Amino acid sequence: MPSGNIHLTLAFLGNIARDSVPRLESVAAGISAARFELAVSRVEYWRHNRIVWAGPEDCPGALRELAAQLGQALAAEGYRLDDRPFAPHITLVRNAGRAPGPASRPAVSWRVDAFALVESAARGPGRAYQVLREWPLNA
Repeated sequence: MPSGNIHLTLAFLGNIARDSVPRLESVAAGISAARFELAVSRVEYWRHNRIVWAGPEDCPGALRELAAQLGQALAAEGYRLDDRPFAPHITLVRNAGRAPGPASRPAVSWRVDAFALVESAARGPGRAYQVLREWPLNA
């Protein structure tokens, strides 16, 4: 399976028990959503948590629908999700001391044809992400 270190979080669950994984897999298997292109065209800095991130100028409707459908399915199973609006982003640097300088950054087109259940674990000074399972987007 591919590494999940470069990823965009659809729903953050926090720490969950290992025996919850089959239930999460069942929820994810019930999602039916369309493939889409994601234009990653901006790089920003969140000063409050010192994160440099990349993301789209505008969230594609298919991505917003995928995140909403997954969030609703997880909530129906009793999982508590963040109440903040969905903000699609890819974390590039944690604990950044400052925002990156201005530079010309061409957009990167990311063909999104699957979503995954990803586990995060502490590895040295950072985090490592392991894809546990993937589901194709095919609606």
